[in-house]
Amino acid sequence: MIRYALSCAAGHDFEGWFSASADYDDQAARGLLACPVCDSQDVRKQIMAPAVAGASKRDVDLSPTGGRAAMMEMMTQVRRHVESHFDYVGPRFAAEARSIHEGKSEERGIYGEATTAEVKALVADGVPVAPLPPEAPKKTQVN
Repeated sequence: MIRYALSCAAGHDFEGWFSASADYDDQAARGLLACPVCDSQDVRKQIMAPAVAGASKRDVDLSPTGGRAAMMEMMTQVRRHVESHFDYVGPRFAAEARSIHEGKSEERGIYGEATTAEVKALVADGVPVAPLPPEAPKKTQVN
């Protein structure tokens, strides 16, 4: 995986992860990249120094108190933001996303359910979609 520091025309900084460097170029050319803050599709790579693993980076802390917990919290925040600011369209997601993309429906953020085949068809047609992070597991108290 390749991690790029990205920014949008509005100055929001964020990261993107890609399987190969050509994936960024392909997605950018197809208009599939968007700022997670303002949804701008004017996204650019920032200058980055390569990450070179040294002795301190060999062992990544994936314990609940390490980087894994921070990542899970971030994913939870993304999900909460989408659920509170976007319209839930349920199983109509693929049809509504396509309708918005084609200008037939009002431009707005939506979320819902779609089959793998529906998602693949949307991506192939250049409709920008992304999976919503899963809900955080419920914490149970042990007595």
